[in-house]
Amino acid sequence: MREKLQNIKNEALAQIISVSDQEELERLRAHYLGKFGQLAQFAKELPKLSPEERINAGKIFNDAKTAIENAVNSKTQIQNPKSQNLDETLPGVPVRVGLLHPISAVAREMNDIFRYLGFSVADGPEIENDEFNFTRLNLPLNHPGRDLQDSLYIKEPNIVLRTHTSSVESHILETHKPPYRFVFPGKSYRYENVSASNHMVFYQYQGVAVGENITLANLKSTLETFVHMFFGPERKSRFRCKYYPEVEPGIGVDIDCQFCNQKGCSVCKNRGWIEMLGGGMVHPNMFRVVGIDPAKYSGFAWGMGLDRITMARYKINDIRALFNGNLVYKI
Repeated sequence: MREKLQNIKNEALAQIISVSDQEELERLRAHYLGKFGQLAQFAKELPKLSPEERINAGKIFNDAKTAIENAVNSKTQIQNPKSQNLDETLPGVPVRVGLLHPISAVAREMNDIFRYLGFSVADGPEIENDEFNFTRLNLPLNHPGRDLQDSLYIKEPNIVLRTHTSSVESHILETHKPPYRFVFPGKSYRYENVSASNHMVFYQYQGVAVGENITLANLKSTLETFVHMFFGPERKSRFRCKYYPEVEPGIGVDIDCQFCNQKGCSVCKNRGWIEMLGGGMVHPNMFRVVGIDPAKYSGFAWGMGLDRITMARYKINDIRALFNGNLVYKI
């Protein structure tokens, strides 16, 4: 028994030392140490021995098995030198953490500001029908205001990728009873030539407030408060008369261009001012179509380019940089 085990051990060690590849080493491991290997077959004979012989044979068996296992492990280290270079005390490789896109970061900050001012955040569908995207915004069929924007139709003439987030306002007017205040950030689509200041896919941030005795002064105060809270108290803004079909009267709000200090550049189109938003008092026709009495209730609404707000905030001078996957702009 002792001689047989010694022969198995010597034969195994000699073959393991001379092996030259990992596949052959694995074959030898299975041949000697596997479930049906040489040592496993020998172990089946141990119960047949007397108690004294079993004790002695067991020690020899364990010595042989340990020697063969150590030889296999040592050869594995040689075959795989990289495993010898493992230093468990070295610090781990840091995990790359996901970051917010600048537009997402700005939208969240703006949501916090308007929540402070008493607004709730709403959302709406990006694929709209003609009624909510145009008609309910005081843009009936053949209205000249429809010519101001080129639309991307899913199915002509009624299904369109929304051209503005004002369509969410249409849904809010229909489903909520005054008084209320909502803001609704989201994506919009238009058939535009892509340039430094325009894109066919862009983000807007709009709001509406409806109640009794709401005036243009409330709108002006709300927007001025936002500009100062978001951009800082030193920023300048100006209000101009503008036309928008869904409001009457309409206003445009500009802020001073921080890229050129109002000297004129490509971002502000050499005007020294960047147009940030438009708004006004909700048109009475929009109230009538949903059964709200315009003699009792009034409201204001506005919309701003979330992309332009983001560009102004982080001094990004090309809107295309927001959509090209450049990780330089990470928040």
